Order: sequence, then structure tokens, then C-alpha cells
Amino acid sequence: MMGELRSSNHDVNTDATPPVPPPPPPPPRRPVVSLVQPSKKKKHQRGKVVRVFRSVFRSFPIISPICKLPSLPMGGLPDAHRAASGGSRVTGTLFGYRKGRVSLSVQESPRCLPTVVLELGMHMNALQKELGSGMVRIALECEKSMDKDKTKLMDEPLWTVYCNGRKIGYGVKREANEEDLNVMELLKAVSMGAGVLPGSSNKEGPDSELAYMRAFFERVVGSRDSVTLYMLSPEGNSGPELSIFMVRI
Repeated sequence: MMGELRSSNHDVNTDATPPVPPPPPPPPRRPVVSLVQPSKKKKHQRGKVVRVFRSVFRSFPIISPICKLPSLPMGGLPDAHRAASGGSRVTGTLFGYRKGRVSLSVQESPRCLPTVVLELGMHMNALQKELGSGMVRIALECEKSMDKDKTKLMDEPLWTVYCNGRKIGYGVKREANEEDLNVMELLKAVSMGAGVLPGSSNKEGPDSELAYMRAFFERVVGSRDSVTLYMLSPEGNSGPELSIFMVRI
């Protein structure tokens, strides 16, 4: 009896099969990004023209919401001043959904990862309307820290944004997200131009479009508290004129 019972238990254990675990979930799909890291080289500005720019930028009356920035001759910074200032050329892209906020991406070149991404306190359709007037001055203003830290101007997290002298809200610096990198990847072969891209945001719906404007900008450093980006238009082009002033006061 005992032998039969022992044999029966052995048969039950042999026939039992362990449960099969479910297959692991597939890894999240990431966009294929071939953009490269920007170079680490530093460009120094020297000379009398730089000192002149410092004094001019510090005198910009952009503290109050009704500020008015000084207008420059058509074409932005004169060629002679560009050559003397030693400013560097960067790629700037303004993009966003028509009813969404504008983002500004600054790259060393169209094939590099963004060095800074700023979300501006204005909507894309409002920016397009301003660009239609032919001249746009965007001023980004932030306050100096009381502890006198060594935060670089482009790394400041919060900005007050003015457009053509009118206060329009606040801007924030953020890390480039997946959608930003996807836009930069799609525009990798575009040096200058404007258009629309198919939208990929669930908030805007499947039929949304993302508008963009890309151009080369002359980056002029006035001091550690002032940087200006002047849009460079092809010679003979009568398109919109855009300048972006970044000032820490």
C-alpha cells in the first residue's frame, strides 16, 4: 500500500509542468537621432567693438512692459561690425504648433544637438503675425542672482519675454525632449527656410501641423550679462528681420 502510494505521488510530480512566464514587454520606441555633440571650443570676443556693444546693451530700456528696443538698420548688424565683433554664427530654429507656444532651439550647426532650448511665452500664430510686419525684436530679460553665482546667461532658467516692446509672458529653459530632437532631426538638411511639419503631439490631434522658421544667426556677446542673436538673411532677400536680445539685469 505504502509502495503504491509512493509511486502515485511520484507520477503526479512528474506530470506537473511549471507555468510559462509571459514574454517581456517590447522596449519603448525611441526616435533615431543622428545629431552630433557640439564642439567644446570657446570663442573669445576682444577689441573696442565689444566694449561698445557692452555699453549699448546695458542702456537698453527693457525693464518695463512698455519698453521699446532701438531699431537697427535693415539687415540687422552692419557687415563691418559683424566682421570686427568676431561674433560666431549659430543655427536658430523657432518652432511650435500654431495654437501652441513657440520654442527656440540654438545649435552650433544644423547637424548638432541643441545647445539650448527655450520655451517662449508666446503662441506660434502670434509670432507669425508679427513676422508678417517685417521686423521682430524679441527681448528675454532675467534678474541677477543675489548670491553672485557663475550661472552662464544661456543657462538661466526663467525669463521675462517682450516682443516689439510689449510684455507677452515668461519663458523657461528646458532640456531638449523627444519631440524637439525629432524636429531637429527632420530639419538636419535645412540651413534656412520656413514651413510646416506633420504633428506628433497627442494634445494637438493627428491632423495638427508644426510650423517652423530656421535661419543662421550672428551671436554677439556684449558681456557675461548680454547676448544678441541677429538673423542673417541671404543677400538681396527682403524677408522678415528678426533679432533676439538676452539680457540679465
